[in-house]
Amino acid sequence: MQSITKTVTGIVIGVAIARGDFPPVTTPMMRFFDEAKVQNVDVRKRRVTIQHLLTMTAGMEWNENLPYTDPKNSADVMEASHDWVQYAVDQPMAQEPGTLFNYSSGSSQILSHIFKKATGRDISDYAAEHVFRPMGITHYWKRTPTGLSDTEGGLYLRAHDLAKFGLLFLKGGKWEGNQLLRADWVAESVAPHTTVDQGPVKYGYKWWLPPYGPDNALAWAGSGFGGQRLIVLPKEEMIVVATGWTTLVPSIGMRAVLGSASAAATKFSCAAVRRCSAVAQWVLSGAGGQNRRRP
Repeated sequence: MQSITKTVTGIVIGVAIARGDFPPVTTPMMRFFDEAKVQNVDVRKRRVTIQHLLTMTAGMEWNENLPYTDPKNSADVMEASHDWVQYAVDQPMAQEPGTLFNYSSGSSQILSHIFKKATGRDISDYAAEHVFRPMGITHYWKRTPTGLSDTEGGLYLRAHDLAKFGLLFLKGGKWEGNQLLRADWVAESVAPHTTVDQGPVKYGYKWWLPPYGPDNALAWAGSGFGGQRLIVLPKEEMIVVATGWTTLVPSIGMRAVLGSASAAATKFSCAAVRRCSAVAQWVLSGAGGQNRRRP
């Protein structure tokens, strides 16, 4: 799933909050670290919260705007290190937390450490019991050299299992009558918390929120390197899933996928397909694709 792992990580955190196993998102990040063992600690780093990590606004230096083949890409440097969390949390501050979106796989990996400190369990083991098993999801979650789950890009899912997360959000956090997520967490997760590069796309709790259609409604999207996509069109009650490996050909752009989905939703009226819920059921019954991690 590549970076759709980030979106699922946010969902698992929401489940843990609903169960009373995880602290509020306003909790400072440094509460889960020994300050004496973290580099570049200042008043700004002490103000970084879980919410800032969820919204890519932690304010720490990070450059993931380079190709992943570039050795200067911060994510590649992190993944070449032994302790990914240590590398990420040691980064100096670049701006005040909460002021600027900066895409960071390091922030997402820090959440793996925080989750284990807060709950006493690795996020993969917790998710298996409280998320994947109740939802009938088969998964594999790769681990980092220190043994923590790779929450920035190491989750493997079948396509129809990925679509279940879209359906979970469309149903306000309910799955087969059980409230796995609080409805307010679902709403908060897909609310615009920040703007991506001063453009039209917003960002929530590990959800991309690109506009689509004539009224610029916001889709809810998870996006992974190589063409992995989970897109939810809430007004149409439509779920779009794409898996593949498009690194050798032009990537499937979010705009192209949204355009196709929006056109389909317009052509086939919601009344004709019971407000597009039939589309979601078709996706859920489909066969899963093969997923790969980037080198």
